[in-house]
Amino acid sequence: MKLKKLMTHVPFYQGSKDIENLEVTGISMDSRSVKKGDLFICQPGEQFDGHDFAEEAIRKGASAIVAEKSLDVSVPVIIVPDSSRAMAAVATVFYGYPTQDLRVIGITGTNGKTSVSYLLEAIFNKHKQRTGLIGTIKMKIGNKEFEVKNTTPDSLFLQKSFHDMKSAQVDTVIMEVSSHALDIGRVHGTDMDVAVFTNLSQDHLDYHESMEDYFHAKSLLFSQLGNNFIPGKKKFAVINEDDPVADRLIRSAAQPVITYGIEQEADVTANRIDLHAKGTSFWLETPNGKLFVNSKLMGKFNVYNMLAASASAIVSGVELSTIKAALEETTGVRGRFEPLLAGQPFGVVIDYAHTPDSLKNVLTTMREFCKGKIRTVVGCGGDRDRTKRPLMADVAMEYSDFQIFTSDNPRTEPPEQILDDMVGHLSGGFERIVDRKDAIQTALKKSLPGDMVLIAGKGHETYQEVNGKRFEFDDRKVAEEFLTRLKGSK
Repeated sequence: MKLKKLMTHVPFYQGSKDIENLEVTGISMDSRSVKKGDLFICQPGEQFDGHDFAEEAIRKGASAIVAEKSLDVSVPVIIVPDSSRAMAAVATVFYGYPTQDLRVIGITGTNGKTSVSYLLEAIFNKHKQRTGLIGTIKMKIGNKEFEVKNTTPDSLFLQKSFHDMKSAQVDTVIMEVSSHALDIGRVHGTDMDVAVFTNLSQDHLDYHESMEDYFHAKSLLFSQLGNNFIPGKKKFAVINEDDPVADRLIRSAAQPVITYGIEQEADVTANRIDLHAKGTSFWLETPNGKLFVNSKLMGKFNVYNMLAASASAIVSGVELSTIKAALEETTGVRGRFEPLLAGQPFGVVIDYAHTPDSLKNVLTTMREFCKGKIRTVVGCGGDRDRTKRPLMADVAMEYSDFQIFTSDNPRTEPPEQILDDMVGHLSGGFERIVDRKDAIQTALKKSLPGDMVLIAGKGHETYQEVNGKRFEFDDRKVAEEFLTRLKGSK
C-alpha cells in the first residue's frame, strides 16, 4: 500500500513529498519483528522508547519511520505529534477498516468485564453467530485461542486481529476495554456498536491521578460512540443504573441508552432473586418481555453480569429464549468464583478479585451459604495502586473470619513492603505469610468441614511476576496438589 494512502487520517505530518509514493508492505512497532518493506512506528513507552530502536528496524528492512522527533537515519522519517494516535489511524487503513463489517461490543468497568464477555460469547454462539473475543484471559477467533499481553491490546494488534476475525467469518466481536487503553487511544479507529458499563470502584490509581480521572477515561467509550445515526448500523450504550456514576455516563452518550439494574428502576432488571450454593435464579424483566432464569452462576454480582449481557444481546437483536438458554448453560469463567473440588470436606473458591469492591462481592456471596468459617488468602500487586492496599486488607478483615495476607505479583517491589502497606494500620488477628504457596497450604490445612477458603487476586493467571520475571504459578494447581496429598495422608 502506498504510504500516502496509509497516512490518510493523520493530519499535518511532516515529511518530504517524494516519500508519499513509497510502497509499504507491513507495519510494526517492535523492531524485533520488522520485515523488509515495513513501516516502523516509534512508540515512547514507560520502560523503552521506540525511537532508540529505529536503526535496528532499518537493519531489518524498514522502508520508512514514523516518529515524534527528527531522526538521523538512512530511510525517510515522517514526524507526527503523537505516534500512538498515528498508529491507530495507519493500522485502520492498512487493514481495511475491518470493524465496519463487524458488530463490536466493548465492555468497560472496574469489575465484571471478563464474565460479561464470556456470557455474551455464549449468547451469540447460541444465536448461531461466529464470535471473536478479546480480553484479560485470552483472545479467541471462533474456537481458536491466542495469548494477549494486555486486557486491551495496542491499536496495531487490535486492527490486525479484527482483520483476521473478518477473514474468519466472525459476526460479532466482544472485547474488554480498559481505562488505560481508552486514555491512550488504543481503540481509536475501532467502530463500536455497543458500549457496556459494569461498575466503577477504586482501582488503577497508580496510573490515573484520581477517581475523577479514572471515571473520565471510562466515559470515553460512550462519548466515542459518536453523534451520527447511521442507517443499518444502530449503536447503543448499556449502563448499570445502580452505579452512582450512571447518570453522568448516560449524559456522555449521544446514542440510545438501555439501562440495567436491581435496586433502581431500569430497562432490564432482575426480580425475585434466589441466591444459593448451587447457583442463582431470578425473573429477567426486559422491554421485550420477561422469563425465568435458573443459572449455575453464584452471587448477586453475577446477576449484574447476566443483566449486562442480556441487555447487550437484546439491543443486538437476540431473542429472549436464546438469552435464557445461554445463561442457564454457562458454568462460569476460569478464575471467576471458580470452585475447586478435590474431595475435601470444605469449600475452596479461586477468584480474580483484586479490588476492594470485587473482594467484598465475593466474600459476601460466600457468606450467604458458608456453614462454617471463611478463610481469605489475599495479597496486592506490586507497581500498582498503593492506596487500595489497606482497603483490601480492611475488606478481608471485615468480611472473613481468618485472613492470611501474602504475595500476589510483587513485580519490582519487595513483597514485604507491599504487605506493610496492606496491614501496617492493623493491630493483629491475622497471619502474614510472604510465600504464596505456603499461605495457600496453611489456609487449606487449617480448614474444617463446613468452612470455605477464598484464594483471591490471581484467578486465571498461571504465573507469578517477581523482579520483572514471570515464574510458573497457578493457584488452582497449588491448592489441588496439596489437597490431594492431604487426602492421601489420612
